This record gives sequence, C-alpha cells and structure tokens, in this order.
Amino acid sequence: MKTKPIILVVVTLVIGFLLGMLTSAQIRHQKLKPVRVFFSEERFREGFYKAIQPDEMQKEKIDLVLDKYARINSDLQGGFRKELDSNMKDFRKELDLILTKEQMARLKEMDERRQEMIRQNRNNHGNDSSDFRNGRRHNPGERGIQDGPPPPRSNDQNPPANR
Repeated sequence: MKTKPIILVVVTLVIGFLLGMLTSAQIRHQKLKPVRVFFSEERFREGFYKAIQPDEMQKEKIDLVLDKYARINSDLQGGFRKELDSNMKDFRKELDLILTKEQMARLKEMDERRQEMIRQNRNNHGNDSSDFRNGRRHNPGERGIQDGPPPPRSNDQNPPANR
C-alpha cells in the first residue's frame, strides 16, 4: 500500500528533474545565441546584414570591409591560440619538475579525458553554430592563419608536456 505513493513521488521527482534540465538548457541556449554569432564569420555576416538591411551598392562596399576585418580578427584569434598553447606548455614543463610521478600520471589521465570529451563534443555537435572552427582553412606548414582560425586539433598536434 505504501509503495504506490513512494513510486509516485519518485516518478514526479524524476520528471521534474528532467524538465528542469531541459528548461535550463533552453535558457542557456537562448542566452548564448547572440554570442555564438561572433564566432562564425558567416553567421556574423548574416546577422549584420539582417540588422542593417543594406542595398546592393552598400553590400559590395560592406563586404570589402567585413572581409578585411574578418581576416584581422582571425589572425588575432590564431595568435592568441598559439600564445596560449605556448604558455600552457611552459606551465606544464615547470609544473612537471615539482609533481610526483603519481601526480603527473593523474594529470595525464585528466588531459586524456579532456581530449576525449573535446573529440566527442566535436563529433556530436559538428554542425552547431558554436563550433566556430568548423570549415575554416589552415595552412598545414605553419601555425599562421589563412582564412580563419586553425581547424580542430588532433591529439598528435597538441601532445601533453610530460610525454
């Protein structure tokens, strides 16, 4: 007799939990939508044109300006990413001198889990507009930027510092 009310309460809690998660995801999605526009040059351009509604003559001139600043911003973003990678490698080199073998193993394990999560996220959300690296070209001979930030890295391009 008491099992029915307990099951009812548990089912109600589970349904409430699921609805809360879905609502939270929707709210975050809506709040981050304007920010994602800036990560994709195409989406930025579309949003910009939608906001100002230029005529054809303006559009030609605006395209030149947008192309110029898209290249500048991509170079800045690529330079930042390169400098951040360099700083993290230096950080790991100094840190590895202080840590024990067990601590380094745990850190390596954490890095591998993080890389796996990144890989899964890219596989699951490849068409997401927040995937701002998607579809950009990269000159493989150098870390410099051609028409956008570098493509997603594989583990081989970004090895942990303690290898």
